Amino acid sequence: QVQLVESGGGLVQPGGSLRLSCAASGFTFDYYAIGWFRQVPGKEREGVSCIHNSHGSTYYADSVKGRFTISRDNAKNTVYLQMNSLKPEETGRYFCAAGGRMYGNSCLNRIGMDFWGKGTLVTVSS
Repeated sequence: QVQLVESGGGLVQPGGSLRLSCAASGFTFDYYAIGWFRQVPGKEREGVSCIHNSHGSTYYADSVKGRFTISRDNAKNTVYLQMNSLKPEETGRYFCAAGGRMYGNSCLNRIGMDFWGKGTLVTVSS
């Protein structure tokens, strides 16, 4: 069974940091790009960051460049998203997803993603 399980969400103060984890199982991890998406109140689900596992290329939404870092641990079939300097408007549910037909920064687009996790809630508030 294909599973993507997010963890690491929670309550953090503005300017604080969180590290999200996406643990994958049930598919050939190395063949898929992994993306992080977020559903913020009042907005459509948007791509935050993604990584091509086969060669390690990474992409970021303009709004998070310089603050977020995506990485992978292939031995653990896990992708991480380190989020620094968090802002209140970034409160929402964060999802990871896997796609096998990704090229370049298309992994920031939810279209074409094959598998989705259920998300983890991030609340940025004082």
